[in-house]
Amino acid sequence: MARPLPPLNALRAFESAGRHLSFTKAAAELNVTPAAISHQVKALEQLLEVTLFHRLTRSLRLTDAGQAALPTLNQGFDKLTQAVEQMRVHCESKVLTISVSPSFGAMWLMPRIERFRSRHPNIEIRVDGTDRLVNLAHDDADVAVRYGPGGYNGVRIDYLFNQVNTPVCSPALLSNEHPLRQPDDLRHHTLLHVEWKDAEASWRMWLLAAGLHDIDPTRGPRFTMENMAVQAALDGNGVALIGDILVADELAAGRLVRPFDPSLCTPLTFSYYLLSAKDSAGQPKVVAFRDWLLEEVRDLRPETSAAH
Repeated sequence: MARPLPPLNALRAFESAGRHLSFTKAAAELNVTPAAISHQVKALEQLLEVTLFHRLTRSLRLTDAGQAALPTLNQGFDKLTQAVEQMRVHCESKVLTISVSPSFGAMWLMPRIERFRSRHPNIEIRVDGTDRLVNLAHDDADVAVRYGPGGYNGVRIDYLFNQVNTPVCSPALLSNEHPLRQPDDLRHHTLLHVEWKDAEASWRMWLLAAGLHDIDPTRGPRFTMENMAVQAALDGNGVALIGDILVADELAAGRLVRPFDPSLCTPLTFSYYLLSAKDSAGQPKVVAFRDWLLEEVRDLRPETSAAH
């Protein structure tokens, strides 16, 4: 077990008096009276049963014990000062760490993040692409964007948006040997699957909802992340079933198309949320990011955003 240390104030009084060889100068440095410094040093000497100063008529002189201890105490208080400064700098850090799933980060956030940086050039961005659970009160992330049912405990929750599940493909598939014009045409094309998606977002559920019972819903390659399935669709390798907002930019640019009637899109139960720790939700950098992100999503589907 660690031995108990003397009171920090007593050590600080001795360290300052030892540097200055003066109780008066130490008192001025620590904003106390010379008598308080003298009392603290005397108490330390009694506690340790050692003499630290030779008290001369008009000056102080360190004893051998005092001389031996002073350099290490000097270093110790320097280290303490550095540690406190590091805590202060960390608290005031302008680095904003955003935890997002790799797919959401690559497909939706990254194409827009420069607008945030332009508005807040003094905030440095660090994007942590991960799907793991994060403890915002203890981990390095300041905010997290997560896809789920909501109801997260112990954090501030800001609703972002929900989606509808829609088949998307390269425009090339609309005019190849078996052009995609109606859902039944899917029997001639490769289905691209996102492996982690729940049952309601699967090809099986979509095909059943479209009234197609004789198309194998399991055939086709499987991907662990949405952006890989989307890339395969962009390359013309099949049809992906993806949340519409994640591919909004690709659809707007014409790099992907919806081959079927939009009425065949199926709403998803899960939504995207911005999470932040309650004790840091008011930090200027967190507030700036939240305000910007909510502004970005407000234009996606105004009637949906207003409902939450």
